[in-house]
Amino acid sequence: MARMRAIEAAVLVMRREGIDTAFGIPGAAINPLYAALKKIGGVDHVLARHVEGASHMAEGYTRTNPGNIGVCIGTSGPAGTDMVTGLYSASADSIPILCITGQAPRARLHKEDFQAVDITSIVKPVTKWATTVLEPGQVPYAFQKAFFEMRSGRPGPVLIDLPFDVQMAEIEFDIDAYEPLPLNKPKATRAQAEKALAMLNAAERPLIVSGGGVINANASDKLVEFAELTGVPVIPTLMGWGTIPDDHKLMAGMCGLQTSHRYGNATLLESDLVFGVGNRWANRHTGSVDVYTAGRKFVHVDIEPTQIGRVFTPDLGIVSDAGAALDAFLEVAREWKAAGKLKDRSAWVEACRERKRTLQRKTHFDNVPVKPQRVYEEMNEFFGKDTCYVSTIGLSQIAGAQFLHVYKPRHWINCGQAGPLGWTVPAALGVVKADPSRQVVALSGDYDFQFMIEELAVGAQFNLPYIHVLVNNSYLGLIRQAQRGFDIDYCVQLSFDNINAPELNGYGVDHVAVVEGLGCKAIRVTEPNEIQGALAQAKELMQKHRVPVVVEVILERVTNISMGTEINAVNEFEELALTGKDAPTAISLLD
Repeated sequence: MARMRAIEAAVLVMRREGIDTAFGIPGAAINPLYAALKKIGGVDHVLARHVEGASHMAEGYTRTNPGNIGVCIGTSGPAGTDMVTGLYSASADSIPILCITGQAPRARLHKEDFQAVDITSIVKPVTKWATTVLEPGQVPYAFQKAFFEMRSGRPGPVLIDLPFDVQMAEIEFDIDAYEPLPLNKPKATRAQAEKALAMLNAAERPLIVSGGGVINANASDKLVEFAELTGVPVIPTLMGWGTIPDDHKLMAGMCGLQTSHRYGNATLLESDLVFGVGNRWANRHTGSVDVYTAGRKFVHVDIEPTQIGRVFTPDLGIVSDAGAALDAFLEVAREWKAAGKLKDRSAWVEACRERKRTLQRKTHFDNVPVKPQRVYEEMNEFFGKDTCYVSTIGLSQIAGAQFLHVYKPRHWINCGQAGPLGWTVPAALGVVKADPSRQVVALSGDYDFQFMIEELAVGAQFNLPYIHVLVNNSYLGLIRQAQRGFDIDYCVQLSFDNINAPELNGYGVDHVAVVEGLGCKAIRVTEPNEIQGALAQAKELMQKHRVPVVVEVILERVTNISMGTEINAVNEFEELALTGKDAPTAISLLD
């Protein structure tokens, strides 16, 4: 039996579980882990500038490819509390990340030691499992349990807190005898599949709602096959966007109060059955339950039993991994198709496609300063179907979801539920680290961009190139729009006269100067016809210098983006597209 430090055993377990990358910041209480990482090797470390940034990098890393688990590391005290936001974000979106923190020695835990805090108690509401390991011999098995918890059932984050003396203690451990624990994922039965398909077949205007659980299960191909086999249109949720390509004839648009399409809401309201797979009926998708559920029946498939009936009680609930459920549904659907039992849905599909063709929002504006809709039109024109978008929250993200196009799973990487400002830069870096060959385009408003702008230095240091489209209206735009209901415009303006950059004309922060000071490249655009050239230049600079490149577009100060309090009462502040020229990059052309 091999004798080693407990923390060395932990690193060996992580390697055996497939970990080869970590994001973090060393510190006194976690230095034993860094010594073990150096001694054992095999784990590439990216040094963040803020520990919250490391946690969001880990999120981006996990969200990029099936099976990935991002790891973030910090010392004791404030490092752990800094990562709470990342843990909350990961928990809310069912994303597994492993957070490792150092801790004061066991004998000093109760003595208010320097940077000693009960991080386990703090993070329990936003983790799937959290523990402070008090016995050295338990360290490798705490990590074994962590990977089991992250991967079993509904995925989620875990935190392991390691006192300094526990890390340093020697234990007996044989990595050759180690095996990852078998995973536990519930599976839909044949009887459940038959009941679900019978309800689907009985409906006249059914829809499939495809959620993030389909992506977590790596089951997008199965989802598309099921939709094609049954002829049922699909409405992806924000977290499920990309499970079916935007240009697929059965992609019926997104539904919701903000990140939605006019045609998606209209189609949901016309439906008589909604077949939810791997979704959780988030309130930004549903609006009020009364409006969302009126006149229609529901099937709900979710991997987590406590999600069934949480928002409203479905007519049929099935606890199952999305992929396993789709396997069962496909088996029954194939048999019924061969027997001629499945309904012809062509008339319903055509009605959905007609809404998609005629209910497009206008994007083509020539205004100066630039209207944001034009930015997304230009992005659609420039970026191809392999583009992976990364964004968090704000009018920029909401408009992005309304106007951009996504064609593949894991190519809309979005912090859907928590929505912390500052998430976009570090998450994008995590995506690039996970897949250096992917074309990554981040999308931020100016305030999201300013929150963790320092992480751009990480991209410069570690050569993590991507394009960051920064739409700058020098406003907290989403909050300003929300304040309209209070008849105020209060404490949300970011504009000021920058004494060092008078050419900004009151737009405040000189993002180009800051970005370049952090070792990256930046381009500022003030007119809509400059956007294409700027994106092309950004691509060249990114490839040449292997660093993030920011394209800042100066927007008009005030634009109200379509949203509302109910899916049948979304406020449309701009005119409808009437011809193809009004929305030239719309997924379904008007003429």
